[in-house]
Amino acid sequence: MDVGLAHLDRPFDYLVPAELDDVAVPGTRVKVRFAGQLVDGWLLARADDSGHTGRLAYLEKVVSPEPVLAPEIARLARAVADRYAGSLADVLRLAVPPRHARVEKEPRGGPSTPPAPADDAPDPTATSDPATAPPAPVQPESDPEPAGLGGGASGGAVDPRGWRDYPTGPALLRALTDGRAPRAVWSALPGEDWAARYADAVAATVAGGRGAVVVVADARDLDRLDAALTAVLGPGRHVSLTAALGPARRYRAFLAARRGEVPVVIGTRAAMFAPVDRLGLVAVWDDGDDLHSEPRAPYPHARDVLLTRAQLAEAGALVGGYARTAEAQLLLETGWAREVVADRATVRARIPAIAPTGDDPQLARDPGAATARLPSLAWTAARDALRADLPVLVQVPRRGYLPSISCADCRTPARCAHCAGPLALPSAGGTPACRWCARVAAAYACPECGGRRLRAAVTGARRTAEELGRAFPGVPVRTSGREEVLTDVPGGAALVVATPGAEPVAEGGYGAVLLLDSWALLTRADLRAGEEALRRWLAAAALARPAPAGRVVVVADGALAPVQALLRWDAGWFAGRELAERRELGFPPAVRMASVTGPAEAVADLLAAARLPDDAEVLGPVPAEEGRERMLVRVPRARAAALAEALHSAAGVRAARKAADPVRLQVDPLSMF
Repeated sequence: MDVGLAHLDRPFDYLVPAELDDVAVPGTRVKVRFAGQLVDGWLLARADDSGHTGRLAYLEKVVSPEPVLAPEIARLARAVADRYAGSLADVLRLAVPPRHARVEKEPRGGPSTPPAPADDAPDPTATSDPATAPPAPVQPESDPEPAGLGGGASGGAVDPRGWRDYPTGPALLRALTDGRAPRAVWSALPGEDWAARYADAVAATVAGGRGAVVVVADARDLDRLDAALTAVLGPGRHVSLTAALGPARRYRAFLAARRGEVPVVIGTRAAMFAPVDRLGLVAVWDDGDDLHSEPRAPYPHARDVLLTRAQLAEAGALVGGYARTAEAQLLLETGWAREVVADRATVRARIPAIAPTGDDPQLARDPGAATARLPSLAWTAARDALRADLPVLVQVPRRGYLPSISCADCRTPARCAHCAGPLALPSAGGTPACRWCARVAAAYACPECGGRRLRAAVTGARRTAEELGRAFPGVPVRTSGREEVLTDVPGGAALVVATPGAEPVAEGGYGAVLLLDSWALLTRADLRAGEEALRRWLAAAALARPAPAGRVVVVADGALAPVQALLRWDAGWFAGRELAERRELGFPPAVRMASVTGPAEAVADLLAAARLPDDAEVLGPVPAEEGRERMLVRVPRARAAALAEALHSAAGVRAARKAADPVRLQVDPLSMF
């Protein structure tokens, strides 16, 4: 039933009246009477008898005869709910979009494939934790000129040449075409057309007679993948599924996949539960992007949902990106997946010339490089690229004009007098305003020294564009960020100032990429600060031309581990180092950790009711937002299921008592501090 109460998270038996016998099939939406109210529900299965000894009520209504909940998705939803200490009803809200009756009545757009029978479920005793499952090896390609992998429903041959820069790449395509289930973690080369490589993998899967689900982080990546798949598979062979489509279009795309009219579904995290007939491949691009994390209960991550799905459906899995997360590294170290990377000679031939500004040789030539926001090395790289009539990309971590200001006399940060939020300047002649409550502070006076003059504490993208426009007069300056995200940049000299994730692709590549304000990324109080900084840097540096035409300058000390990984273009080395440190300190993904957030009394009440594993460690409390507190519970990965079950049961006890204060449970949250 669609009731998000933990103590009701179980199936209930109802009788099917004779008049509904034909339409009440597993997977349909129904309405039932529960506790005197009419509630929505899902018909999970039909049986000849019930283990319930009391009186059974009848189904009130079959909302629609369309079996929108596929058996595979029902099993996946249950596994995801169990993993994240959530309720099945919450997961099904994410998995199946709201019904759109008019769309259901539209003529079908293609041949329909009936849903798989319920008895095709995988072995229920098999583990759903990818990190503890046996591997599906991908062997290196030994044939220097492998034959084409054969045609499929798309009518053409799958060309492995795009993967030839990666020794195990052609073998990955061959395994997908042969109907096997390879599992790979792919580190993309700079300048790589990742969307085309994913299209190759999807085409190989379709050629083998199976379907695929690919999840990307945002709409820009989705547009690139959509174009690449259309070029390879042809029109009408896939659908895009995203929450931004609107109710009708989203439901239409969902039904096309559920009815077997298309073999491939792509999309943002809304597509991670997309029903695909004979699933052969799940793939995620740039799994370190926080957009892959669902902000609604039970807060699943698209990568983990897809990997669980691959395990349950015995499908292939592809986790790719320019960077590599510690979670992806764990898949390699446990043997669940195999590495797909280029050899070092190929990497050296493809990367741009990358240099830091904080190492000793640069400081000897430019003593001010340690404190300058745009050191001479970065300025020279931009000047040379512009003189060569090439565009320059400048990555700035903060958007806006001056997102943080301070007193010009005593350097005290400027805060709002009402809510203590940080003050910001929207423009050169603008009035300071609070970033939290939006109150204007026109008559601001420093509480420490009484000064009224303000200075920049943090410089945003728009102020950076203004400064570069003065430094390079006559050169067009464009910004790409939250307000307006550019998709591409034509050739020719231009300055493009972008926030991370909004970098447009330049025709032929950028002549120079400048990575400014590295301290803003590296000094964040976050477990993933170094990993996130490297991910953002690699994504921007990948847009530069290869050396010697392309240069990347990172304004940071070259001795830092993320900078070293960038200089060598070795995301695998940094991910291995990061995972080893987290294993030593006892942080995810080396262990399983859950956060319990809420009012102090409610958190203590839930933990007191939870029958935690004997080896569980309770850490905290630590302050959380809005006056709440957070407790952390840590267990070994082998005890993850016991931890989730204990927390879910404790939440059920509080729900049954109708406890007033809500408590948020998150397993392996992205941020713990």
